[in-house]
Amino acid sequence: MPFRSLGLNEAILKAVQETGYTEPTPIQSSAIPFVLARRDLIGIAQTGTGKTAAFTLPILSVLSTAPSRGIRALVIAPTRELVVQIEENVRVYAKHLPLTVATIYGGVSEKPQIKALEHGVDLVVATPGRLLDIIRGREKAFAGIEFLVLDEADRMLDMGFVPAIRQIVRLLPRKRQTLFFSATLSREIEKLTGEFLHEPETVEIGRRSNPAETVAQAVYEITPHLKVPLLQHLLQHDHLSMVLVFTRTKHGADKIAKRLIAAGITTATIHSNRSQNQRLRALTEFKEGKVRVLVATDIAARGIDVDGISHVINFDFPPNHEDYVHRIGRTGRAKSAGDAISFVTREDEDALRALERFTRRSVPRLKAEGFDYNAASHPREEGRGPGAGSRRPARKPGEIRTPRHDSVQGPQQPRHAHFSERKKSGKPREATQSGEVKNAPKKGSFGRFLGFGRKG
Repeated sequence: MPFRSLGLNEAILKAVQETGYTEPTPIQSSAIPFVLARRDLIGIAQTGTGKTAAFTLPILSVLSTAPSRGIRALVIAPTRELVVQIEENVRVYAKHLPLTVATIYGGVSEKPQIKALEHGVDLVVATPGRLLDIIRGREKAFAGIEFLVLDEADRMLDMGFVPAIRQIVRLLPRKRQTLFFSATLSREIEKLTGEFLHEPETVEIGRRSNPAETVAQAVYEITPHLKVPLLQHLLQHDHLSMVLVFTRTKHGADKIAKRLIAAGITTATIHSNRSQNQRLRALTEFKEGKVRVLVATDIAARGIDVDGISHVINFDFPPNHEDYVHRIGRTGRAKSAGDAISFVTREDEDALRALERFTRRSVPRLKAEGFDYNAASHPREEGRGPGAGSRRPARKPGEIRTPRHDSVQGPQQPRHAHFSERKKSGKPREATQSGEVKNAPKKGSFGRFLGFGRKG
């Protein structure tokens, strides 16, 4: 089915053709007719199947049929990165139309965003928090809303945006068209759609939360201290040309990037501790091929829409299958092939088995050829060995320990031998190892030090 058969505006069809797309994806061919028919819609499809175009193309087509009269469409997304990606798509598809778009998100000054709203735009793409800050007192600017889109709806609801979204919806006209689009939509969250949608149509492509068929998945079982060496080993292969690495923490992302840069691998990071400009710069450099590896936390899992990502690597295996689906969905987009690699430790085995049960598919276990799985850990990660102050195992319940004496340092001096003296008198005392108090201050000396009390 060609795009022309969907009933889209000619100017939009021209823009789509210029992007190189010839046929709509299943979610697009199923959802676009419902949107053009002005029906509320729940769209569920795997990541990377073209959900953004499934709502932007028909909305732009409808907006182009009537003259501009203020904000007519509002798209809400969970992250700044996703807002920017949606805006870029809108500008590409609307380049032959006299339509305008503005973005609203945190991390930057709100003055330009307010100014854009005051001058009037046709479509606004926003994050819930900043939108709620700006919309208060400016309700009239949103009185003409015809379309409300909640993109990555499950993530917004999971992230605790429900109260903010409810407040925003109350300020919008009741007579509107509302669209939910997401890769996953749990049954618990689906119940909440009754608050925002009216008799919606549901379009579901593939099994819920199932990884895209175009992504080849593999697991490397590894001990934690060998994760970075294994990552460096895999990156020796040139076919890992554009790699997105996911880690659980911001500190972990910075640490991995530092090690990769030290090994001569161009790397950037993207996480919530980075400023908006830093995050956008990292994303741009990754898109342009200036950096080969982008290390990210899950904040970016829903916001990175970059063509050509060859590999996604789960440096830290995600605890739930929905995050796994969204992570690996950054590759293998638009029917192109991609690879997803996961590092799995003993602690991750339960999560991996749960994923395999859910998808009803086993993930192949691989061994990296030429990699030393018996290598010692990195000195900093290994810690200091016996005789150099290494930590002992955690104390067991009821265990009584004696001071440890290391052969290299000799007998250790008690660190707080004066505690028993302090307990008796309430004042600190110096003590020898045997417990004898020495250089004990005379009675009243503390008061004399402060300038009062009886003189000698």
